[in-house]
Amino acid sequence: MSTPHQPSWLKDAVFYQIYPQSFYDSNADGVGDIPGIIAKLDHVQRLGCNAIWLNPVFVSPFADAGYDVSDFCRVAPRYGSNDDLARLFTEAHRRGIKIVLDLVAGHTSVEHPWFKESMKHAPNACTDRYIWTDSVWGAVPPTLQALRGYGERNGCAVVNFFWCQPALNYGYADPDPAHSWEKPVDHPACLATLEALKDVMRFWLELGADGFRVDMAQSLIRGHDEVRRLAAIQKLWRGIRGWFDVDYPEAVLISEWSYPIHAVDAGFHIDFMIHFETVAYNSLFRNHRKELISGLPRGESFFDRKGAGDIRLFLDVFMEHYAATRGRGYISVPTCNHDTPPRLAEDRTPAEYRCALLLLLTLPAVPFIYYGDEIGMRHAHGLASKEGGYERTGVRTPMQWDDSRNAGFSSARADELYLPVEADPQDRTVAAAERDPESVLHFVRRLIALRKEHPALGTVGDFRPVFAEQGQYPFIYERTADGERFWIAVNPAGIAVERLVPERAGTFEAMMVEGVTLTEGGGNETRVSLAAGGYGLWRIS
Repeated sequence: MSTPHQPSWLKDAVFYQIYPQSFYDSNADGVGDIPGIIAKLDHVQRLGCNAIWLNPVFVSPFADAGYDVSDFCRVAPRYGSNDDLARLFTEAHRRGIKIVLDLVAGHTSVEHPWFKESMKHAPNACTDRYIWTDSVWGAVPPTLQALRGYGERNGCAVVNFFWCQPALNYGYADPDPAHSWEKPVDHPACLATLEALKDVMRFWLELGADGFRVDMAQSLIRGHDEVRRLAAIQKLWRGIRGWFDVDYPEAVLISEWSYPIHAVDAGFHIDFMIHFETVAYNSLFRNHRKELISGLPRGESFFDRKGAGDIRLFLDVFMEHYAATRGRGYISVPTCNHDTPPRLAEDRTPAEYRCALLLLLTLPAVPFIYYGDEIGMRHAHGLASKEGGYERTGVRTPMQWDDSRNAGFSSARADELYLPVEADPQDRTVAAAERDPESVLHFVRRLIALRKEHPALGTVGDFRPVFAEQGQYPFIYERTADGERFWIAVNPAGIAVERLVPERAGTFEAMMVEGVTLTEGGGNETRVSLAAGGYGLWRIS
């Protein structure tokens, strides 16, 4: 199989995710905006990130923080205008930064003009733009959620997430003849929906966007047989990827699929390995946080001072996907995002937090840093749900810039803010971090700089576990490329550990080390001793 085309900038990409309403408010209305993002681009550049993923900025009633879009081609006034977004593209590109927009491909808001047309009794161009059953009284298949009794149309509208997000109709992989409303994927109405999606993508690409992160990327096509449904959704996205490769070869497609094997086979350049589809991400950071996250499997997190986690729960899944996708696409294991409470720094000491960041920024994966994670922002507990956030609301609070009013996020009154600022950010502001050479901010900058200086530590370097035993600590792995060799060791446990690794590391140069020693163990062994929360990065020769 030939290697597919990749955007030339992608192998060196380090992304920064911005939740726009919480980043920086330029006009004192309490809500972050696009001019505010432009004003803070230098911060992103100094961090070392060369790409930004921007959460939705389009017109919306904001029942789901903008993932309920009512106009795909117009910036919501609270963020600015289309001209402001075009200026963001220009200013970011001037600094060598790409801008990736969030594309909600599977649904719209009930306020979208398409849906308002589809609700009408009389047939029109949007009658089948969404999935409607043929009777408001009829039973809806138990695998579907539906909106019943909404508008004059006699039917129930299938929804993709919240009640107010009706599912766009890309068809069924295997329509049931008993349900006339289940259209095949090649039905003219379903093909028209796909063309409408491409029109939206083309609009922003022509304006200067560098690609899209696709929300719920695997949700577009329905089906009764999962194998056939998967094949159909992969075929749809491969068609879009083929179009990109010809017309927009430097644009990126990033999926929210959380199953990179399927996503890369579907043509995506990157897929997140996050909190659903596999146990991997939760087993690293989140399994011990059951008070915040319902439905987590039994077990503990590897990155927890109790030291009761199991690195194999992550590593076995990661290695399977890494082996299957390498050379064709990339995995991302992000620090956090707007959907993954709590923040990574929550209840972690500075050493424990740096330990986690060292892993995330030296895996053979494309890093995504969630805004504020570079200064160790914490989860805000006890907040009322904002714009459909619920328990996710606590990871969406304003960025903390300095010790001025509202932590420098906005000059509005505190009661006018989109969400309240952390009550006592102390050293968790950009200004405070800048003054402290030992801060998390400087740590992240140094790590990103090392990734860029040494390809072995980046996305395309070889990756080999050195010590990764079930239920044991630490985790040690090797990165190699271009004749360079590095070992990375992390011990998130709250107790010191020592291991004899049955191979000789050679001559080692400590590059980023805290509470760790690496010595010859005799013969062909290497002794690795790590304090609680200790970590190390060495160049081996």
